[in-house]
Amino acid sequence: MTPPKKVIVIGSGFAGLSAASFMAKEGWDVTVIEKHDTPGGRARQLKENGFVFDMGPSFYWMPDVFERYFSRFGKNRSDYYSLQRLDPSYRIYWNDIATDMPAGLEELKQFFESLEPGSAIKLDQYLEGAAYKYRVGINNLVYKPGRSLKEFMEWETIKGMFKLDVFTSIKSHIHKYFKHPKLRQIMEFPVLFLGALPKDTAALYSLMNYADMEGGTWYPGGGMYSVVKAMHTLAGELGVNFRFAENVNEIKVEKGLARRVNTDKDTYTADVVISGADYHFTESRLLSPQYRNYSNTYWSKRVMAPSALLYYVGLNKRLNNTLHHSLFFDVPFDKHGEEIYTTPQWPSEPLFYVSVPSVTDSEVAPEGGENLVFLIPVASGLQDDSESLREKYFTMIMERMEKHTGESISSSVVYKKSYGVSDFVSDYNSFRGNAYGLANTLWQTSLLRPSCQSKKVKNLFFTGQLTVPGPGVPPSLISGEVVARQVIKQFGKCETSNL
Repeated sequence: MTPPKKVIVIGSGFAGLSAASFMAKEGWDVTVIEKHDTPGGRARQLKENGFVFDMGPSFYWMPDVFERYFSRFGKNRSDYYSLQRLDPSYRIYWNDIATDMPAGLEELKQFFESLEPGSAIKLDQYLEGAAYKYRVGINNLVYKPGRSLKEFMEWETIKGMFKLDVFTSIKSHIHKYFKHPKLRQIMEFPVLFLGALPKDTAALYSLMNYADMEGGTWYPGGGMYSVVKAMHTLAGELGVNFRFAENVNEIKVEKGLARRVNTDKDTYTADVVISGADYHFTESRLLSPQYRNYSNTYWSKRVMAPSALLYYVGLNKRLNNTLHHSLFFDVPFDKHGEEIYTTPQWPSEPLFYVSVPSVTDSEVAPEGGENLVFLIPVASGLQDDSESLREKYFTMIMERMEKHTGESISSSVVYKKSYGVSDFVSDYNSFRGNAYGLANTLWQTSLLRPSCQSKKVKNLFFTGQLTVPGPGVPPSLISGEVVARQVIKQFGKCETSNL
């Protein structure tokens, strides 16, 4: 029997794990090479002094994408981890009041109506359009490799092109429905996960409001790292081989094909290479110049999603009346947005987000303690990422949190670790230290994103948040499936399949 073809996958983030599993399902011999000593990439886990932190993503949205992922392998998500819907979904701290966003749609409409009479009906109308975009956008746009206009020639996509609102900004779209500034901000905030200002993001992405308000906010038991462990376990069940704590130094191209992957420990032969590492890093550091898809000028013109300044904090006490997720919108967003995208600089008065998973899960903090993760969105590429600057911002946001919650917190800190732009560069080879990848602006969507296949090396493919479909955990799962389908389409299945 002919031995199976070999594919080397670089990186074990969500996209890399996804691509590896789909390739193994088709009978390929799959080896994943990971820089760190555990899987997960940016979704790694930090354990210190009895505290367990998700280092990366913490919002679990679009549960149907995860269910679909596991079903593709004849599995159920529940075979690997539990899910709990959060209610309220999250809390928003304004400058004058705090608002808990209910999980139930009827309760949510009542809240909208209390701020703006008539807005409950408007919300129904808005979400009806968002549901259409979610269904058509996910099925007919997101699961596409973005390599040709022919991919989008389905009749439903063509027929509904104007209903998809790809040429209108979500900011103007929202403003047609709602007048109250708080309602507008509530509707605009989910697109921040896409890495662009609402005025620069297509109204197509109102589908994110549908994901938020209809799909709900969930918590996987044990934290987001439970999803990583589930995907890693599934990959192992499919026969994927993992090489941890190993750095890739070079993709060796011979006669126009990637034939070897050299690391600091070994050399691997390959019939196909899939890079889930940072796209720019793969091109600029792992390939010889003549094999790169994109020039330095091209990369310099890309609009990057934000980086982040994070703090992993452990307390020796429990907090009163705290929710799992909180957004601090107590200062004007416009100025902070300008400092991220228009005139990149360290923010003067940042908005920020706080996750307190120990509210939901007692296993992530010592008994009587609390686990907090703070996140400040900041511009990619910022310099002077010093400890003194990090301490300045920690003091700033801690004072605001103490003010709004009405209790002392800083005096109870027993563990703290900061993580910033320079860490994204050193740990993930992240281009400009971005945290979320390439922004999903209108001019960086689908066909206009970096290609998932090399234009110069036929058997070299890319997956992850700098290529299609875009930033976020569900898109990363999808990205792995999309690129695996492209490989199978061009290089075929193997004779023996794992399913």
